Amino acid sequence: MNNLCVLIMAAGKGTRMKSALPKVLQPVLDRPIIDYVIRNVLSAGISQEDLAVLVGSGGEIVESHIKEFFPNVKILWQHEQLGTGHAVKSAREFWSNYENLIVLNGDLPLMKPDSMKRLISSTENDCTVITFEAENPAAYGRIVREKNSVSIVEYKDASPEQREIHEVNAGCYAFKVKSLSRIIDSITNNNAQKEYYITDALALMNESGMTTGAFIMPESEMQGVNTHSELARVSREMRNEILLRWMNDGVRIADPDTVYISSDAELSRGVVIMPNVQIWGKTRIGEGSVIGSGSILTNAIIGENVRVIAYAVIENSTLKNNVKAGPFCYIRDNTCLEEGAFAGKFVELKNSRIGEGSKVPHLSYMGDATLGHDVNIGAGSITCNYDGENKNKTHIGDNCFIGSNTMFVAPVEVEDGATTAAGSVITQRVPENSLGVGRARQKNIADWSLRNHHHHKTTAEGDK
Repeated sequence: MNNLCVLIMAAGKGTRMKSALPKVLQPVLDRPIIDYVIRNVLSAGISQEDLAVLVGSGGEIVESHIKEFFPNVKILWQHEQLGTGHAVKSAREFWSNYENLIVLNGDLPLMKPDSMKRLISSTENDCTVITFEAENPAAYGRIVREKNSVSIVEYKDASPEQREIHEVNAGCYAFKVKSLSRIIDSITNNNAQKEYYITDALALMNESGMTTGAFIMPESEMQGVNTHSELARVSREMRNEILLRWMNDGVRIADPDTVYISSDAELSRGVVIMPNVQIWGKTRIGEGSVIGSGSILTNAIIGENVRVIAYAVIENSTLKNNVKAGPFCYIRDNTCLEEGAFAGKFVELKNSRIGEGSKVPHLSYMGDATLGHDVNIGAGSITCNYDGENKNKTHIGDNCFIGSNTMFVAPVEVEDGATTAAGSVITQRVPENSLGVGRARQKNIADWSLRNHHHHKTTAEGDK
């Protein structure tokens, strides 16, 4: 028999959210609530194989998400939502093979791994429950302590005196499986909600002479999420915690009230984050880099001494050391700017490699393109990479000079040292060190302006 397993309760409808998205998939920063809970469990030393998530309402979406990110976590179903006692009983086939069972609410993203470890080690009682002192206990179940036992009274079933109690149930339990098995079938739905409460397990254990206990945890860790206002509050707490950690590690955050950083991001000492910056996903930022105001980075790899000037959007792309980007640039879809490259104002780069020291300074689009080193792209240049069916490649060699308003009709290649004339449409290979000119011959029409002006003047007078 295995020693310990964990069951996360994620079957509820979350009706107070008033959302089609299941409650446990609501985002705290850029990750669903359930991800934080699962990660906490894993950080406390529990393997995915010993962890199960009980799903119900919206369970298909929850199952799909968990299988994508935590493939070895077991998914169990509560097809009828008849209360927490019924939920734990529905998972009996899973936990009956263990000596100890931890039951967790699926909406506790702020709970720390150390608190999880403390709960996991609480196997001296037949049941131990985590509690907290609530500033506003509201509708939480109240903790009633006797000399050698603990019981929980749900708010709707509590007396006026019991409702004055501020120690409340956090929805986390440590059970001895043999003891739980003895009383789980005796839980009834004789209450205001006509539901089977797992909280009733403590009263049944007390009546049977078993031992029950509780320990108090900080309210800040035990805050559940039932409404969008609570979701916003928890997100703020998570954000502040992450920002404080990075500032303590030597990151300068100019205005913490306006900055968001994912729990998955990694920042080096000496990084500077200016106001109104968002850093999401598995973004990595190297030492000495500055992220300018208004920038949004998602799964970006930023090298050392990179300067993201302002209002840059960088997604799933890499900026190597000493790169400069922005303001107002969009870099996406596996683009890589090699060392010392530059992407400037109103530039979009998509699935492209910009070589060392190369520059795309302004008003240009490079899509599905490869640029060698020390290339200069003139303003208004575009790779015409999509022919209606396929994305085609543009290859520009080393030391090329691209004149302003050059259109590259891909697939096309410009070899090393070549130049394109401003206003060219390049449809064929430009050989090494050549000048590519692809534009119509200029034709001047004499006196056109005078005739045109006379035409407009006559028309205007006629309109009077």
